[in-house]
This record gives sequence, C-alpha cells and structure tokens, in this order.
Amino acid sequence: MEFAQKSEKKKSNQKAGRMMRVLIAASEVVGFVKTGGLADVVGALGRALHQKGLDVRIVVPLYRQIREQHPLKFTGCKFSVPMGDRMVSGAVWEAKLPGSEVPVLCIEQGGYFERDDAAQGSGIYQYSGPGGAKIDYPDNGERFAFFNRAILAVIHRMGWWPEIIHCNDWQTGLVPVLLRQEADRDPNFTVARRWRTVRCLFTIHNIAYQGNFPALMMYCARLPGHLFHHEAVEFHGQLSFLKAGLNFADRISTVSPTYALEIQTPWYGMGMEGLLTRRSAVLSGIVNGVDYNEWNPESDHQIPANFGPENVQPGKGVCKAALQKQLGLAVDPRVPVLGMIARMVEQKGFDLMGIALPTALRQGAQFVLLGDGDPWHRRTMEEIAARFPGQVSLNFGFNEPLAHLIEAGSDIYLMPSLYEPSGLNQLYSLKYGTIPVVRATGGLADTIVDATPDNLARESATGFHFGSYQADAFAKAMVRATQTWRTQPDVWAQLMRTAMTRDWSWNKSADSYQELYRVTSNIR
Repeated sequence: MEFAQKSEKKKSNQKAGRMMRVLIAASEVVGFVKTGGLADVVGALGRALHQKGLDVRIVVPLYRQIREQHPLKFTGCKFSVPMGDRMVSGAVWEAKLPGSEVPVLCIEQGGYFERDDAAQGSGIYQYSGPGGAKIDYPDNGERFAFFNRAILAVIHRMGWWPEIIHCNDWQTGLVPVLLRQEADRDPNFTVARRWRTVRCLFTIHNIAYQGNFPALMMYCARLPGHLFHHEAVEFHGQLSFLKAGLNFADRISTVSPTYALEIQTPWYGMGMEGLLTRRSAVLSGIVNGVDYNEWNPESDHQIPANFGPENVQPGKGVCKAALQKQLGLAVDPRVPVLGMIARMVEQKGFDLMGIALPTALRQGAQFVLLGDGDPWHRRTMEEIAARFPGQVSLNFGFNEPLAHLIEAGSDIYLMPSLYEPSGLNQLYSLKYGTIPVVRATGGLADTIVDATPDNLARESATGFHFGSYQADAFAKAMVRATQTWRTQPDVWAQLMRTAMTRDWSWNKSADSYQELYRVTSNIR
C-alpha cells in the first residue's frame, strides 16, 4: 500500500512536470560571467526551476574568467563537430550554480572562448578599439555556431536527453535548426527517435541583437543551402541566428507581455515583426523575476544598514548618507538622489538624459550613474557633471557592491528607455523603496503603476510614467517625482510601502515557464 502511494505520487509529480528535464542554453550566467540581464535571468530561473523539482542544467561556453575564477570538474566528455571543411574539438567541464546544486556545463574550446581579459579590454563578445569603442569579434558567428553544434553533441555524448532545450537570444539561435537536422538525418534510428522527443523554447531577451552574419556563415555552420531563404534563416542577404531560432523553435517567448505585442510592430520588431506576427499563436510574454536572495534590503549584506517595508527608517537614510559620502556628494537628507545603473547606449534613453537631466539638477537634485558604453554618451554625461559640480557622480564600468548601494541609497530611479523588453533594475528599485521614473514601454509598462490620483487612491501606484519618447516628457516626469518627494511625504511613504510589498519573485515567473515547458513538450 505504501509503495503504491509512493508510485502514484511519483506519477503525479511527473505528470505535473516536476521531473521534467530542461537544458537552459545561454552565452552567460550570473555567478560565472555576466554582461547584462541575460545572465541574471539564466541563473535565477535555473535555481527557481530546480527548487520546483525540475531536473535542470545550464550550458555556457567556458570563458577564460570562468576557468580562472571557479572550481571545475572534468566530465570526461570530449567531442568534435564539423565547422566548414574541418572538425573542431571540444570538451565539457562542470561546476555548480552558486547557492544551488544546479549543474553548469561549460563548453571548452580555447581558441573560440578563452580570449576575454579585462586588463586588455577584451570581453566575451567584444574588444576595446581606439577611443574605447567596443568592437565585435569578427568571428562571433563562427564561435557561436560551434557553441550551438556543441550543445547537441554534448547531449548525445553524455546521454542526458532533455525534454526541453530552452534557448536564449541569438547566440543559441541555430540550436532549433540543428535539432531538426539531427532528428531527420541521424542514421541510428534509436538516436533519431530520441532527437524527435526534444523540443525547443526560444526566448528573445532583446530583439535588437540578432546575430546577422555574411552568407558564407552557412558553410561554416554546415547548414544546408536550401535553408537560405526569407522563410527560413536568410535576413537581408545574411544568415540570421535570431531568425533561425524564431522560425524553427517549437515555441517563442519574450520577457514581458507588452514587449510580446510591441515586437509584432514595425517600430519595435527590428525587421522581424512579420515573422513574429505569423507565429503569434506560439509567442508568449513572461516578465523576468527578481532573485530576492540577492536583492532584498532586509538581508542584503552589501549595504550598510538593512530595512524593509515596515521599518524603512533609519536604514534607508543610513544607506543614502553612505552613498552620498562614498561618491563625494553633499551628505544632505533634504536633497533627492536620482540613481541609474545602465549600459550607456541609446536604448537606455541616454539621448534624453543629456537634455532632460539638467532640469532636475537645476532644482537641486543629485545624480548617481553606474555604467559604461558608448563614448559619445559618456562625454555627454561628463559635460553635465562639469556644469553641475558636486551634484553628479559618474562611475564607469560595473561594481556589484556599488550597484546595491545605489539601489538602497537613492530616492528615485531613472529608466527612460527607448524600449525595454523586461528590465530588472526597476524591480530591484521597487524592493528597495527607490521609486522608478520610467517610460511606459515593454516590461516597464507591465511592472510599474503610474502615480495617478486614481492609482494613488487605490494604493496601487509604484512609480511615475511618461509615454512619448521626448526629453520634455521625461523631464516633466522627473519633476513630478521630485516634487512629490519634497512636498508630499505621506504620498511618498505610501508609494514606497506599495512598491516594497509587491512580489516580483522568480517563484511566479518560474511557474509560468514550467507551464510553458509543459505546453511546448506536447507540440508536434
């Protein structure tokens, strides 16, 4: 009787998808290598799925910084894959995702992946050119074509067959195409049948990054020529890794419901809108979650004082004073501090910042920036800092402890994005009681409730919106926020309380992904 109950429970769990095998394929993962929000998503989602009982593994390239900074165990798996007219070998090393038992499989191929060196200005995708400009490696197509082929080779060699391969962004866009080839062409009937049971979910984190390469990349990636047309992998005469993923994946997701609608329009679709409209029946939007183990002011060990929604002060005030002191700003609780952590690129609204930010600074606000990117935007921000001495702190590069202190110590957080698929920093800001000023686009529209009189009356407001991508609209939203902070402390306290108690944890998002995996596994 006891055995029968256990058996039924096991069947029930399997039926619910709790033992589903999922391989998350990505070019970066937090705790190992990170250039942006993709790494955060991959790590947090992997951890959340594991906690829900899924058999999840993550696969990434073995970059130099991973080899140098993490203990790795050789799996014994070696392989070779065809690239152009030659065979390229690789191997698999394993580590654990920090804070979990999730295996991270690292694909070794030194010539392709172990070139990153921060001291030399070399990253995982780009290197620093004259004047600090970031330049893509010319062989990025070849590097990630190898990674895509290696993913399937590793599945075969290691004998761990996932039900779902969850591909992320263009760097994994060829996996769905190659999977179909394996299923159709493997001479071993049993293996071919195994390949046919594997499904692909392809997630778009930012459709602007497409992985478009010259047509000769078809040969390098060993893709059949009959796929080089506009309904398969060809995009304006080039091989598009992104388009390959969008066309051949079983299902497509992106990182917010609003962005899923936006990318079906010419303004946001970046040339892929027709394809996405055609495949809209299998397109979903799931907002990214927050890892509250890492981003929680009640337990954050990287800030000088902890606080929460029921005891904001004195903790937040201590963090604000520490931020002002550390960055050389006047330590004054009566001055609003505006914070921003972002790549300095047009997408993040830096062309608006150059025009609108002085409006807030002229009214006495302080501004703190952490980020790096386009030299043009950097010079613009340096010019503003020179015009407002003592009010602006520019911090170029990335600094994790400072990022936490900015979230904890700022009063207002700025995200004037041209487009924002999901966004994470506005969610961090909510938890830390740092009220966001955002453009109502993508995930920002989905997660921040504008402080209109009606929303304030309903106690649902969590920030300030502006709609039109114009500097004056952004400036007005900043002024609305700073004036509320200065003149309506009770309203501001309500905004903070509402913001800090919203649940944007990965638990919710992981539930949505688990259901999407279940739906995807039943396709075909």
